[in-house]
Amino acid sequence: MQIIDNPYRGQGLEIADIPLPSVAADAPLALLQRCPAHAATPMTEATSLAEAMGVARVFVKDERGRMGLGSFKALGAAYVIAHAAASQSGDPRSALAGECYVTASAGNHGLSVAAGAAIFGARSVIYLSETVPQEFAMRLREKGAEVIRSGQDYEESMQAAFDAAASQGWTLLSDSSWESYTDLPHLLMEGYLAMAAECVVQMDVAPTHILLQAGVGGMAGACAALFRDQWGEEPRIVVVEPEAAPALYESIRAGEAVETAGPVSSMGRLDCKAPSLIALRGLARDTDEFVLISDAEAMAVLPLLAGAGLESTPSGAAGLAAALADPQLLGLTPSSRVLAILSEAA
Repeated sequence: MQIIDNPYRGQGLEIADIPLPSVAADAPLALLQRCPAHAATPMTEATSLAEAMGVARVFVKDERGRMGLGSFKALGAAYVIAHAAASQSGDPRSALAGECYVTASAGNHGLSVAAGAAIFGARSVIYLSETVPQEFAMRLREKGAEVIRSGQDYEESMQAAFDAAASQGWTLLSDSSWESYTDLPHLLMEGYLAMAAECVVQMDVAPTHILLQAGVGGMAGACAALFRDQWGEEPRIVVVEPEAAPALYESIRAGEAVETAGPVSSMGRLDCKAPSLIALRGLARDTDEFVLISDAEAMAVLPLLAGAGLESTPSGAAGLAAALADPQLLGLTPSSRVLAILSEAA
């Protein structure tokens, strides 16, 4: 495991024309109240994990059952699509008829796009790289999406989705952001605030340490912004990435957004080589440390989680994996209260 302190903590990085993450949690919460599939996901206090880390308490926000899609991503793209549908009149089931949403996905983001589009009468086209398992492609098709294979990695599949949107007149709905593409990903990250707001309500005490796994950084950036807004400066926020995809870690080291390279990681949902610029700007302000973990460290935690009834994937449990791999390196003590997010089902 590798760790760096964030020299930009509190001040952040200035990135021209890139907004900071939203903290307007009331907006997604209000829209979600109109969705019959919505319910707050549980917060579990994991005493066995607390013992393994040598800390006072461990709280796990369990996103495995979120709206029947199996991950926090249900709050992202589907929220953007629902937001668009809410601005239309008539039957909501056909509010977006004739629209097509296109994206690339390494995992659950594509399911959120597909589900949201199907609910409101739109089409969805999801580009997958060759490394994404066939089982996931089948799940997307079951949700009504058209699936197209393109590229050897996530970045190449995203380029294909970008090109298709431009040539076909489709709406590109990425969970990342870059120069000149910020409006929809900013709104998408706002959807994740519903999960963070639930954490604040569900915990009976503020955490001392918050562990947030990251791919492009959308979930981590949204959650960190709201946690700072609600809990102030005291919690120590740590962002965890695969060592094969250190996009945020290396960007912080460089003082600017950089694209990284590396082998394919078993943390496939986090295997993104370039950061979301909105997430990077927010996390540079809000995060205390950035951590890299190996595939072996990510895998090692899974049996312990299964024994605690918290089965997940190496991606979904990456934050917990970092805390269990080296609690002292993360500054955990017997009085620490840890909050982590179990971001997807096994």
